[in-house]
Amino acid sequence: MNTKDAMKVVVGMSGGVDSSVTAALLKERGCQVSGVIMQVWDGEPHPESKSRHGCYQPGEEEDIADARRVADMLDIPFHVVDMRQEYRTEVLDYFRDQYLAGRTPNPCLRCNHRVKFGSLLSSIRNSGIGFDYFATGHYARVERDRDSHRYLLKKAGDLTKDQSYFLASLSQEQLACSILPLGDYTKQEVRQMASDSGLPVADKPESQDFITEGYHSLLEAVPPGPIRDKTGRTIGEHRGIPFYTIGQRKGLGITAREPLYVTSIDPDSNSIPAGCREELYQDHLTASQLNWIAIDGLKQPATFQVKIRSAQKETPATVTPSGEDRVHVKFDQPQMAITPGQTAVFYRGDIVIGSGTIERTSEE
Repeated sequence: MNTKDAMKVVVGMSGGVDSSVTAALLKERGCQVSGVIMQVWDGEPHPESKSRHGCYQPGEEEDIADARRVADMLDIPFHVVDMRQEYRTEVLDYFRDQYLAGRTPNPCLRCNHRVKFGSLLSSIRNSGIGFDYFATGHYARVERDRDSHRYLLKKAGDLTKDQSYFLASLSQEQLACSILPLGDYTKQEVRQMASDSGLPVADKPESQDFITEGYHSLLEAVPPGPIRDKTGRTIGEHRGIPFYTIGQRKGLGITAREPLYVTSIDPDSNSIPAGCREELYQDHLTASQLNWIAIDGLKQPATFQVKIRSAQKETPATVTPSGEDRVHVKFDQPQMAITPGQTAVFYRGDIVIGSGTIERTSEE
């Protein structure tokens, strides 16, 4: 990252070690740093979690208190921004609607694009807090390409912590004002820096994305329905389609000669088709809601490395434009459990070319 001396930088803080070290690094480099944290928990009933905190959880006040302690130690201004309505509209409602439609959403990408790098920054500006750049503790890199003059999103130097997938929906305007200071560090180095600086969150456990458990409490009541084999024969009963995702094996409650998996979800008939593992493999998908980062758009077929879920390694595929805001992706090798609602991210080397939401896995 280039040093931005005397620049005003707002750091999106979470109360965790990554964003805390981000704030400390930027202040050390001469930036005028302010810390902000989003208040998103709206107090509605939610099961108490004994696991590590997620983004939306009743222990939010603890994270706000931790972030405030870090800000006080660094002697930087600190602001709590009420984003409860925006978070519910852009993330929770989206999450609910997608699940009820038989899709498996990725709330983290949605939140980054619409809330954290979106409405949060608008709220900060409207409140009179001036800043030149917005920084977060994500493990990824942002650079400006001298030839194309586009802002590039790149993988982190530590591929085991790379979070470029979760930022692949950001626009050029959002990337232009973003700083990601941790992109060249490992997690171990970040924790060591936190410890060396005496930050009170140096040993704080990792947070989990979105909701740690009990997310079905956000969904309206849904009726049970049939689980069917590939012939259409009813072989069991599901407890509501939001409880299932493609590739799921546990929780079907069916005794069979071979393990059965959810192969698709049919919200129109309120049914869950199930089959053997081999039925999960497909070599194509259609993606829409495209966001091109490294290029203006795709005019002809191109070969990229494509990642279809955050924990999966990307794999070679041919991506072909199909209409104004849609591409067809043909993988070199069949992929397991391609899931509508998830995000397909297109890479070339360590550069994020763009992304799109998986719409379907059937041929046009």
